Amino acid sequence: MEYARGGELFEYIVNRKRVREKDACKFLHQILSGVDYLHRLGICHRDLKPENLIMDDHNNIKIVDFGLSNTYKPGESLQTACGSPCYAAPEMVAGKKYDGCAADMWSIGVIIYAMVCGFLPFEDPKTNKLYQKILNAEYSTPDFVSESCSELIS
Repeated sequence: MEYARGGELFEYIVNRKRVREKDACKFLHQILSGVDYLHRLGICHRDLKPENLIMDDHNNIKIVDFGLSNTYKPGESLQTACGSPCYAAPEMVAGKKYDGCAADMWSIGVIIYAMVCGFLPFEDPKTNKLYQKILNAEYSTPDFVSESCSELIS
């Protein structure tokens, strides 16, 4: 076990209102590197969110909470809907079989949005409305987000 003095990425975002794109790029690189490693081992996380990304005292990202993770074989679909609804991929929300790696990548897109905007792209107190927004990819990117970052998110 390793002590993560830097706390959760969630706290980091909240304390700063949002993350500068340059810093978000550094975090994204680390998140993608870690998730790529997991995927190469045949593991999908299925609950990626800022609360499950903790930082050491140099703000290096560590992926935690593998309670919903699963193993898979290439081309194999998963069916269990799990994780946090706001970060869930459309196919998972729809109750369809899904590619665990692709679902993780969707969650990373939501994390990027949360970092640079300071809030989530899909929110609604009513779960069915939240799911409709996710299924229809109903979100907007604030004007302060650069065009290249906006394109990355989409």
